[in-house]
Order: sequence, then C-alpha cells, then structure tokens
Amino acid sequence: MLKYEIIYHDLLQLIQSGQMPSGSKVPSIRSLKQQYACSTSTVQTALFKLEEQHLIYAVPKSGFYVVDHEMLPKPADQTIIDFATASPTWHHFPYRDFQHCMNKAIDMYQEDLFHYGTSHGLPSLLKEAQKLLESYQVFTGTNQIFVTSGVQRALSILSVMPFPNGRTRILVEQPGYHLYLGYLEAHAIPVAGIQRTAEGIDLNILEHMFQQGDIKFFYCMPRFHNPLGTSLSKKQKTAILKLAHQYDVYIVEDDYIADFEESTKNDPLYAMDIHDRVIYLKSFSKIMFPGLRIGLTVLPDNMIAPFQRFKRISDIDSSMISQGALELYIKSGMFLRYRDQVKQAYIQRALELQKALQKHLPDYQTPTVMAMHTHLTLPKHVNLPSVIRSLAEKNVLLEMMDEHYLDGFYQDKLLKINVSKVEKNQINEGIEKIADELNSGRHHFV
Repeated sequence: MLKYEIIYHDLLQLIQSGQMPSGSKVPSIRSLKQQYACSTSTVQTALFKLEEQHLIYAVPKSGFYVVDHEMLPKPADQTIIDFATASPTWHHFPYRDFQHCMNKAIDMYQEDLFHYGTSHGLPSLLKEAQKLLESYQVFTGTNQIFVTSGVQRALSILSVMPFPNGRTRILVEQPGYHLYLGYLEAHAIPVAGIQRTAEGIDLNILEHMFQQGDIKFFYCMPRFHNPLGTSLSKKQKTAILKLAHQYDVYIVEDDYIADFEESTKNDPLYAMDIHDRVIYLKSFSKIMFPGLRIGLTVLPDNMIAPFQRFKRISDIDSSMISQGALELYIKSGMFLRYRDQVKQAYIQRALELQKALQKHLPDYQTPTVMAMHTHLTLPKHVNLPSVIRSLAEKNVLLEMMDEHYLDGFYQDKLLKINVSKVEKNQINEGIEKIADELNSGRHHFV
C-alpha cells in the first residue's frame, strides 16, 4: 500500500469511528508529515482524497475540518398538527453538509460571481443534472437542459413565449398548482381548466379541448398530483401523449416530487414520449428546501432557441453559488444519500396516513396510493369551513381548496391533507380528530 493510502485509511478510520468527530480539526500537514515520515505532497494527496469524498473540508489559513453531517434540531413545540403546509420539514435537512458545499462553491467559482453565467446554467451542474435525471427515467442531452430560478420561473417563461403550434391558450388541471393558476389569472393569460379526479382525466373531454380549444400546452402533474396526491395510470398517460401528437398540443410535465416514486413501472410522460411533445420540469423545493431556487427544464430541440431568448430577458441566470453548491452536493453522492433517507421518512408517513384514514374514516373515499399528501372527498351536506375552524381550535390545521381552482370553475368538496410537516407519531391523532368532527353531525348544512 502506498504511503498516502495508509494516511488516508488511518484518517478515514478515525472519522468513521468517531474518534475524530464531526466539526473537529484534522491534524496539521506538518504533524502528519512527522508522524508518517513522508513529504508534504504525500499528506496533501491523502487529504485531498478525503476532501473529494466530502469527509473533510478546508478553511483557508486554518486547516482541514471533519464535515458535520448534523441535521437541524426538531422544533420543541409539537402541539400543532399541521396538515395544511406543503413545504418540506426543515429539520430533516443535513444543513452542515450543504453548508460545506456552499463554502466550497464560493471558493471554486469566485471569479464567476463577477460575470453572468451561461444561458443554460453552470456547465458542470448540467452534467450532474443529466446523470441525476436518468434516475427519474429522463434521458436527454445537456444542450436540452436549462437551469432556472425555480420551476415557477420556467412556467412563467413557457407561458409567454411562442410555441411552434402558434396557439395561445393554456390548459390546466382542476384542481391544480395554486401558484401557477394565480400567475395565469394575474397576467390575464388565456387559460382553460379540465377536471382531475382520483380516477384521472376524462379523455373524451380532453380530446374535445385539444381539438377545438386553441391549446398551446397542457400543464399537468402525472405523478403525485398537487393537491390530490394521485398519479395517472400508464393507460391514461399513453392516451394523453397520443392525443397531444394527434392535435399538435405540447405537454408541460411538472414532476416536482419524482424523488418519492417507489414503483419502477410508473415512468414520467417524458420517458414515454416518442414525438417530442413533452417539456419536463424538475424542482428541488420539496426534496431539499424552497430557498435553493433551482429548477430544471428539459426541452425538445425545436423549443431551445425561443426558450433561451425569453429566459435571458426574464431570468439571465440563477444564482451561481446555489448552482455550484448543488453541483457539488450531487457529485459527492450526498444528494442521493439524503434523498434515500428522506424518501423513507416520507414513505413511512404516507403509510401511517393511509392506515389512520382506513381506521378512522373507512366510509370516505381516499386514493389507494399516496405520497406525502392526499385528499378526502366529502359529502355535499358537510360544511367544510365550519369543520376547518373547529379543528383549528383543537390545533389541527387544514386548508380549503379554493385557491387550487380557476375563478368560476366547478369545485368538488375536497379536503386536502399533507403530512410533510407532521411527525409520524402525530398523524393518527390528527386524523382521529378530523374523523370526530366529520362524524359528529355538528357541521352539516340544515
């Protein structure tokens, strides 16, 4: 074994055994030279190998330190059961890991801070994004990938730029992503809605709208729909792609929580598309944190030039520091390790939610497959605002579905339930309280 390998393995053992704990300083190069009777370059080679694996990091004029994989502490107050908030649980994120990548990115890309980036995004991030997208069954070239300041920025660009079909109207699912619906209405962009239920979409209505609705693109969430939590069947996805090709309509696929997909058979629309009809969007807001403001857009070849032109006007480039940190986070393997860990936590919550719904609300229709959010279909005689107010007094938070619909579109009586901010041990208690209110008869219209 070479001398640098001996130093590397000895330090690695100290880190893994906890003898050199997270945040502690690594012995200096001078002391390691004396201990192992070797040259400076030999010690540096061992340290650089540990740094490449993100086990240690360098602090200028100070030395090397062990990366701290500590997660943020859980909040002390767990009296509130929040089924309303959709953002990820912040204390699940290993912030020290990402802080290390952020610091490293500042060192690596300091010159780039004084220049605008490329129109597509940081080239080294695009390469890592290409590999990551393959894990979602999205196979594409780096020239088709754009980095934007979140998926909402990509949606705003797509909404105003011209499409090859020359059309102007956007079709959205109802209910749907509330922030995008708000954007379309605020900017008076021509929009139409189509009902989405637990069973999916009525394909006859979809065909009629594709044929006569002047539809530019259809914005949809085939997997883990927000807010319903359901996914389209393979049969429906195949039919949607066929209709899109037949009537010259594009599909904008928002695959925002692809990270939580368990079934290897439930591919995105993009993987099934053979006619270049699908524009694929991937967010990191739910798997990491919303403040990162990084989204990925994958475009057909004929959409690259117009998207690039409109992006430069409205978005120039996303934060170079955020892009560099994300690149290092993915490249080091930290992202995949964290993704697998957080995925299992959310899957356990989803299973606990399903079990609680079956136990306390067996007579209510609920989806059979869930991620971290789902919905209940309520009888027409239930006074939903009254239910929500009463539960809030018992520290159980829920929200109405109003903002998930376009103005004037027919609304089903749905109750959305999200467990992304609810601890596993709170889920059963929260659902039991919801069941008590729904079954009490106190919230029925007379």
